[in-house]
Amino acid sequence: MGTRLSSFLKGHRAEAVMAPLFKLLEAVFELLVPLVVASLIDIGIANGDTRYIARMALLLVVLAAVGLASSVTAQYFSARAATGFAEKMKSALFMHIQSLSEKDRDEIGTSTLITRLTSDATLVQNGINMFLRLAMRSPFVVFGAAIMAFTVDSTLAWIFVIVIPVLSMIVAVIMMATVPMYRRVQNALDGVAQRTRDNLKGARVLRAFCRTEDEEKAFSLDIQSMYSLQMLSGRISALLNPLTYAMINGAVAAIIWFGRERFMLSLIEIGSIVALVNYMNQILAELVKLANLIVTISRAVASGKRIQAVFDREPSMKDGTETGKADDEIAVAFDSVSLSYNDAEPSLKDISFIVRKGECIGIIGGTGSGKTTLINLIPRFYDATAGSVTVFGRNVQNWTLSSLRSMIGVVPQKAVLFKGTVRDNMLFAKENASDEEIEAALKMASAYSFVEEKGGLGFAIEQRGQNLSGGQRQRLAIARALIRQPDILILDDSTSALDFKTEAEVRKSISSIEDSTVFIVSQRVSSVMHADKIIVLDKGSMAGIGTHQELLSDCPVYQEIFYSQTGEGK
Repeated sequence: MGTRLSSFLKGHRAEAVMAPLFKLLEAVFELLVPLVVASLIDIGIANGDTRYIARMALLLVVLAAVGLASSVTAQYFSARAATGFAEKMKSALFMHIQSLSEKDRDEIGTSTLITRLTSDATLVQNGINMFLRLAMRSPFVVFGAAIMAFTVDSTLAWIFVIVIPVLSMIVAVIMMATVPMYRRVQNALDGVAQRTRDNLKGARVLRAFCRTEDEEKAFSLDIQSMYSLQMLSGRISALLNPLTYAMINGAVAAIIWFGRERFMLSLIEIGSIVALVNYMNQILAELVKLANLIVTISRAVASGKRIQAVFDREPSMKDGTETGKADDEIAVAFDSVSLSYNDAEPSLKDISFIVRKGECIGIIGGTGSGKTTLINLIPRFYDATAGSVTVFGRNVQNWTLSSLRSMIGVVPQKAVLFKGTVRDNMLFAKENASDEEIEAALKMASAYSFVEEKGGLGFAIEQRGQNLSGGQRQRLAIARALIRQPDILILDDSTSALDFKTEAEVRKSISSIEDSTVFIVSQRVSSVMHADKIIVLDKGSMAGIGTHQELLSDCPVYQEIFYSQTGEGK
């Protein structure tokens, strides 16, 4: 079972208790105000006693000051509890998301996870803040005002007994209608976030295919749908104020009407009537606050359930227990390996091969043949659904993920750079790397010259490396993988943006690394033809394995790729 959200209030329980207590204290002082006003009118003003009026006025100031101090203190404690809760929850949620496998994150969706960490987390934080401040105060004031009304005049107080249930029913009906709509709005936000993310990431593609207007229309439809839901819920919620004000104003009119008759019979004083009117207004204010609280809490509960669903998602990939040094002569071995994504058609089928330490392995095949899927099994980004993958004599599922991945350097298909300096990006791979080590890695990746031209290791890289060319990004990504001197280096089509000369230089530098096992994934024969072995994939199956010359003589798939790229005849 995943982490429960309530556990994040640990360490803030004192604040969570003190906040409502101080709010109740504020409510007590607020309920005393109408009684003081009644005394001021009935005794001070009626008798012309200026000293009594002054004392009552001073008492009102004291009640206001103490009430204000109680309110500020309550809000301080509730804010501390809510922000402390949110801090722990967001940190734990981020760590939990990091623990999920690539398969888990694929199934949940990136935009959904971002919404959980941002919008949903903020709604939960606001819900806790409002709950601590109003959950006890508002009902206390509503029923307290009714009780205090009986101490003022038990006959007129029956108006409160009639009005409060009717007002509560109005609030309940409106909340029952709007709360499900708010949940639907929050779900619609996921779709808007997903479309926004896709459009921002694929802006160039949209422009290249002149689909910008189509996406704008689709986005407008999504926004319009969410807008319609919000407007409908807003219209229903808007009924709350006029209905409650109409009830309260009717109740006030009744108090004044019947109070006048009782006043004429000397059964009640003017100040008491004013006190009853004030209590009725207090009830109105608190019921409106309570309605807003219910909306906020409902949205917070819906968001909390969405966050809890992520916590309840147990990582499908369990960490191993074995650590140690990679000292086996067989670097990587695949034994009848197959892999299916989400129970679909297998992406890999019955793959078997052995790679010895220090060998250079080329992996080639057409688009969708399973090249990236295959190398993703080595650092255990995914687990094989059948067969076994071993790294240095141990099943990858037995290694701890940190030990396994510390031996492997991966340059993904799409070079990913982070906002910061060149040095910052290099330190992602090795935190304690010196400038000399960084420069050596840059030279091996043929990146040193352009880095120097741009200002050296302190050159600022923009988000996703947008101020660099594709080839420059790839070379920096290769340098980042090389700096940790990995036992296994995986280059997943990571030289596709390089010219043939630069690619040859990079390949020559990598081949000079002693005892490093290298996997080169590419669609270009020229990138893999010098490898010790070449694995040829076709529709998820291994069509051949061998040297360039061996495959050229007996592997039809490799022959087709070679001749289509070189233009040579058979």
